[in-house]
Amino acid sequence: MREIDGDPAAEVAALYRRTWPRLIGLLVSVGGSRADAEEIAQDAYVKLLDRWDKIRRYDDPEAWVRAVAVRALVSRLRRQQVATRALAKLTGRASEVPGPDEEDALDVAAALAQLSPAHRAVAVLYYVMDLPIEQIADELQLPRGTVKSRLARARQALAPLLVVDEEVPGHA
Repeated sequence: MREIDGDPAAEVAALYRRTWPRLIGLLVSVGGSRADAEEIAQDAYVKLLDRWDKIRRYDDPEAWVRAVAVRALVSRLRRQQVATRALAKLTGRASEVPGPDEEDALDVAAALAQLSPAHRAVAVLYYVMDLPIEQIADELQLPRGTVKSRLARARQALAPLLVVDEEVPGHA
């Protein structure tokens, strides 16, 4: 447990200033929309305020905020996918999701956008945030095996999207 010795408002403000940019970057990587990322992050910090007396004692309050925000974003993205599929069924038109630009095979954001929100969240937490599988499982409230499975599926889905056609100098 951390030692508690400050003004709660100052503690939350310090945590917010220190973690906001990193959280927004994570959420944009997972969800693609800065507006959604900011809204979700704001909601997570509001929840933090309501629970600060308890969460301030955690070893890593940032992990709690991150977990709340990622779970909320994944839920929102799933609802959007369901609504898009339902609309397509109602209108009789399949929704077109553009694939990654073939000329820019290393566009990681476009490649990540091809993953489901659940797979994208796990991949970003693991590869971008460099969190261990155990911590991802704890934060997302998933079994470790599910995290490993989602990582494997994400790698499998990303592999063909991130293939680089390397040209060796001096060879045509």
